[in-house]
Amino acid sequence: MSSDHGLGRLPHRRGEGLPDPPPGLPRQRRGTAPQGRSRYPDYDVLEQAEHWDPQTRAVVLARVDDPPPLRFFNPEEAETLAAFCDIVTAQDREPRVPVLAMVDQKLHEGRLDGFQYADMPDDRDTWRLAARGLDERARALGADRFVAADVELRTDIVAEFHAGELRDGVWAELPAQRAFSVLMRAVLSEYYSHPWAWNEIGFGGPAYPRGYARMGIGLREAWEGEEEFGVDPVRDVRERGVDR
Repeated sequence: MSSDHGLGRLPHRRGEGLPDPPPGLPRQRRGTAPQGRSRYPDYDVLEQAEHWDPQTRAVVLARVDDPPPLRFFNPEEAETLAAFCDIVTAQDREPRVPVLAMVDQKLHEGRLDGFQYADMPDDRDTWRLAARGLDERARALGADRFVAADVELRTDIVAEFHAGELRDGVWAELPAQRAFSVLMRAVLSEYYSHPWAWNEIGFGGPAYPRGYARMGIGLREAWEGEEEFGVDPVRDVRERGVDR
């Protein structure tokens, strides 16, 4: 794939996948982290589940043990949007946080955010229109559908989506940059509600009823994860260069 789409610079890729992880990023040794790597390889937040109140424990454990079925999106939409979620969360291998399943549940149950941009449709419609628009753009660039495109082309399309550069078809009526923010608000909310993401970032988990006592920069509770890998991700991506 050439760089003819005027897209942002990306770090070197591993073959058909997403950019390589930073050199030295440890494999997860306890618990589970997305794609099996994290800065806190010996930390498993689920080991603290006995300290959570029963209602919280049930909710959190269900995210791991009982991911919801897809009920809002049709199969084609789900394939397209799952591929989108994988790109924006940099998940190209198992274990994956089941982001789309959790977004699907939220939309199916009508648990919206309580506000809507004046120039945008209902969030549920925005997700469905975005799925159609991603497939349209992939076809315009020679792929059968977004999910059928190679990873580099999918990444390029997502970069256009983020930059608000999609304007044909669906995007003539749906502001791409605004739609991207709607989708990402849900994606990030669901991703970081999952215990595997907590392991990845060393989050200590729910505070009730035990609570947190050691407040301050650089302080952590005895049960919290100890960071083993301190490379700044933004600086790392810039310093490792690009592949085109």
